[in-house]
Amino acid sequence: MTSALGSDSESDSEAEADSEQTSRSRGGVEEAGDADRDPQPHTIRLELADEPGQLLAALEPISENGGNLLSIFHERGNVTPRGRIPVEVDVEATPDRFDGIVAALREEGVNVVQAGAEHYAEEVVVLLVGHLVDTDLSDTLRRVEANSATSIADFSLNAPEGRSDTSSARLRMATRAGETAAALDVIREIAAEKDLHVVEPLAGGAV
Repeated sequence: MTSALGSDSESDSEAEADSEQTSRSRGGVEEAGDADRDPQPHTIRLELADEPGQLLAALEPISENGGNLLSIFHERGNVTPRGRIPVEVDVEATPDRFDGIVAALREEGVNVVQAGAEHYAEEVVVLLVGHLVDTDLSDTLRRVEANSATSIADFSLNAPEGRSDTSSARLRMATRAGETAAALDVIREIAAEKDLHVVEPLAGGAV
């Protein structure tokens, strides 16, 4: 009799322990889910035109979509090959709100170079040859970058005979994964319209 009672008592204790462990495990899952919804720091890298009001316009979508601005690093003394000003913004937001912030920035036409872990994963180099200056070189570069999946990482112009003669430009473009073909299509379309010759692609960033 005593042995049977002892066995029942041990079984009850084991059941209570299992129940408590299950409860803690469920509690841990709930806490992890709550952590995913907590605000986290994120870094956004932008390229802005060097014009009054551009920085303020870029910050508005952040506040309007629930982001808490932590810091801004504005490199006015440094310009990109397109003549843009690089800006690094640190924000605090939940993952869902951060995605909304990035989407809102792009909808407003802000050039988002990198957002959180997102970055350009592929690179291609092309050579444009022709009357680059006369056909509005700034317009050519602007149209290449109108594709939000493409960024001109480096640009160099060679015009040995002056502005009115044939010149060449080397463009090193960074694109998001799977978007290189689309970037090259844009280059070809512009080149056909402006009667430019495209040498593509140059492997490994060759000159």
